[in-house]
Amino acid sequence: MALILSLQFILPLILIVWIGVALPRNWLNFCAQIFATASILVAISLAGLWTFMPWWTPYGFGCLLLAVFVIGIRRRRRFTSVYPSSVGGWAVTPLFLALGVLAIVHSTLALSGRTPPPGTLVDLAFPLKGGTYLVVNGGSHPGINAHMATLDTRVPRFRAFRGQSYAVDIVKIDGLGMRAPGLQPSDPSVYDIYGAAVFAPCAGEIVVAVDGLPDMQVPDTDRTHMAGNHVILRCDGVEILLGHFRLGSIRVATGAQVELGDPIASVGNSGNTNEPHLHIHAQTPGTTNEPMSGEPLPISFSGRFLVRNNRIQVN
Repeated sequence: MALILSLQFILPLILIVWIGVALPRNWLNFCAQIFATASILVAISLAGLWTFMPWWTPYGFGCLLLAVFVIGIRRRRRFTSVYPSSVGGWAVTPLFLALGVLAIVHSTLALSGRTPPPGTLVDLAFPLKGGTYLVVNGGSHPGINAHMATLDTRVPRFRAFRGQSYAVDIVKIDGLGMRAPGLQPSDPSVYDIYGAAVFAPCAGEIVVAVDGLPDMQVPDTDRTHMAGNHVILRCDGVEILLGHFRLGSIRVATGAQVELGDPIASVGNSGNTNEPHLHIHAQTPGTTNEPMSGEPLPISFSGRFLVRNNRIQVN
């Protein structure tokens, strides 16, 4: 959490305040600082994890940077030259330019992850109702979807979890964009998504239903039971895993037939999860011993390929 707050909140705030308080006395430094800060804001808005702070934070920073830019232009008489007049000034400029270029590279990678991977998408109905939801992990690049690490065949232990590589993680947010009171409360029940009803995203047969695992305190995890309480729903030969359910909330049993929109369970915080959220992914059937070892399949919801920081409003 400390690293995320430093990179996504403290760093851009320092850069903006630096320009406003210590306005450069030459145009090159001024433009380099504006370029670097703007590029960083774009990168964190695309690839940043906006759970601890609301999703609109980088846009607020953008408005603040625009104000600083306008003030700088209005105070342009303070610019004594086009280029730096000191060694220190010349040293700072390439540093800001390098930061800007690095941020652009990250933005480009994040944008590439918004394109679905090759192949047919498994189209599902959105499994949650009644609120605004934020995608925490989703997309086709590891920079915006941490699950894609399991595509790495060089790591043997990933083989058992390969099916989750195109998974989507979802939290619920309130009108202010917050998913819980405070930065990271330990009680899972105070998170907005905790206890939310989950509905079948397709019609099919329940082939796996696991319950009985406790909800973890945040940020504790249970790495022995990665999906926690979960179900696997087989629809037209494709397996859909929905996981991290609340203890005792699963309403279906193995072998049961469910229709689209039937209640399945409630969101909890069981398994390998840092905080309450709904995990959903599609795969080809796995093995009995390794049910998440199937080939991963990209998914869409009513034709929409969801990526990190997408918001979904459900009536």
